[in-house]
Amino acid sequence: MQIEIICTGDEVLTGKIVNTNFSYITQKLEDVGLGVRWGTTIGDDRETLLAAFLHAAERADAVIVNGGLGPTVDDLSQEIAARAAGVELVLSEDWLGRMEEFFRRRSRVMSPNNKKQAMLPATAEILDNPIGTACGFAMDIGQARFFFTPGVPRELRRMLEEQIIPRLLARSGAPTAIRLKRFHSYGLGESHVDALLAGVEELVSDGSAKLGFRAHYPQIETKVTVRGANDDDIARKLSPVIAEIRKRLGNFILAEDDDTLEGVILDRLAATQGSLAVVEMYTSGLIASRLAPLPGAEAVFRRGLVSRDLGEIQAALGPAAGADAEVTKEAAENVAKAMRRASRASHALAVLIDLDEGPDRIDFGGTICIGIATEGETESRRSRILGGREWVRLGAVELGLDCLRRFLFGLPVAERIDFERN
Repeated sequence: MQIEIICTGDEVLTGKIVNTNFSYITQKLEDVGLGVRWGTTIGDDRETLLAAFLHAAERADAVIVNGGLGPTVDDLSQEIAARAAGVELVLSEDWLGRMEEFFRRRSRVMSPNNKKQAMLPATAEILDNPIGTACGFAMDIGQARFFFTPGVPRELRRMLEEQIIPRLLARSGAPTAIRLKRFHSYGLGESHVDALLAGVEELVSDGSAKLGFRAHYPQIETKVTVRGANDDDIARKLSPVIAEIRKRLGNFILAEDDDTLEGVILDRLAATQGSLAVVEMYTSGLIASRLAPLPGAEAVFRRGLVSRDLGEIQAALGPAAGADAEVTKEAAENVAKAMRRASRASHALAVLIDLDEGPDRIDFGGTICIGIATEGETESRRSRILGGREWVRLGAVELGLDCLRRFLFGLPVAERIDFERN
């Protein structure tokens, strides 16, 4: 199936709004085995939009149009869709009533211009939008089936997942029973993961398994999509693939599916009635910001200390934190032990960073020292990462959290990763 995505709006075309909707749509389609052939961005101009719709109608089987469904004069998708298909715009009394109810439930008065959102091409099929006033719709233009979606990200995402993807799968003739399995890992580069998992797809003999990767440093997401006749068929096919991926990636798997590294850590601590305090140097509090907002964190996350200077950290924690002038494994251990005692947490994590001096470039780097302390045990790890200040900062956060995860699950804390340099 040939799929095109058309994103509309002057603010998108000029870069005033970063077009995250396009990447979301393409990733979701890729996850279910539907690749995108073309992507087009068009401003709020009637003739340009019409030309784009007609061109897409000639070359694509399905077209997803994002944006232009609002109540203002520059929202043109319904009007241009009707022109492209050679049909009239008609008022959908059903959608108008739903909009009026939408405003009533929120004790708001509907503006007269919102009525424009209920004006749809005569041949349109309504795509429900239960969380907004922009009515999505589908219709044929030329040889292609067009799907018109709102620009508000949360509205688009729900419509795409619940209504558009099932329709696209049905049109493609592919089995509509499909499952996506995801593995999140840290410490292995994309090419390394690809090499480690070579041949995994072949465990499903009928070729219905597809392996993919998404790199978003510091993590790699490994995705396996499997199609089948039904859920039982998919489970049978997927089982050996999951087992083999877990075997090959081993300790580097942080979490699976919708779980996150920080969520896994919090759940583990909660399950053992543990608690946590963290000390962060040069991370801008990123570790605490990932842990503290999670549901249930109020019972686990005890305290966070953030500073750019080791001396200030030691002064805040008192003599037990040591008086080391340099960032070392021993300094990280001392700081972690002092923080644990001061906070009365069962576990403390210290992430200390000693940045290189010089311009921010690819050969810039930093030394990272991790300390983990409980009442009766201390672990530490030293690592050196190159690649610019932000690369070092993000790498230190992930390394610190990963070391804590490994410690909590009894795994080796100091297992070498691909991003390290001597």
